[in-house]
Amino acid sequence: MLITLAASAQTTWTNDPQHSRLGFVVKHLLISEVDGRFADFNATVTTSKPDYSDAKITLTAKVASIDTDVDPRDNHLRSADFFDAEKYPTMTFKSTKLVKINANKGYIYGNLIFHGVTKPIKLYATFFGKTTNPMNNRTTAGFQVKGTLKRTDYNLGPKFPDAIISNNVQIIANAEFSPDK
Repeated sequence: MLITLAASAQTTWTNDPQHSRLGFVVKHLLISEVDGRFADFNATVTTSKPDYSDAKITLTAKVASIDTDVDPRDNHLRSADFFDAEKYPTMTFKSTKLVKINANKGYIYGNLIFHGVTKPIKLYATFFGKTTNPMNNRTTAGFQVKGTLKRTDYNLGPKFPDAIISNNVQIIANAEFSPDK
């Protein structure tokens, strides 16, 4: 009975902010790419299976933490022309389904909510493995998640045509997770 309870107990894994990055890339003027990140975010994975096949993933990012390494651009992105961080301070993702391709790769389906819009999104995930972190002696798991969204689906920068800022925005997140104590 105890073994059955232990096997079905849910564990919540939380991202390590110092070893996690929620980034994006957009094409600018059709000739270059500009990347950035959301510096303030947290993600959790709740699962009862060691292969994460039943995982529920939640991510919340503070929109005002957008950082492209150029302050005037970051301030413009926070404005009503784009993210309108004052009116819509958070961006949220909640998974709805996981589909495994193999032991280390799969798709994460879920809803991305920001700028007052909720849209389904499909993300590609790679599991890099688990290890014991020698700095804190905690189990640590590493993942990379990639996907693409259309900024017009979220009414971001409607005054800016695709030739100035690409409609397709690539998402790339790298994260290390450890179980909560």
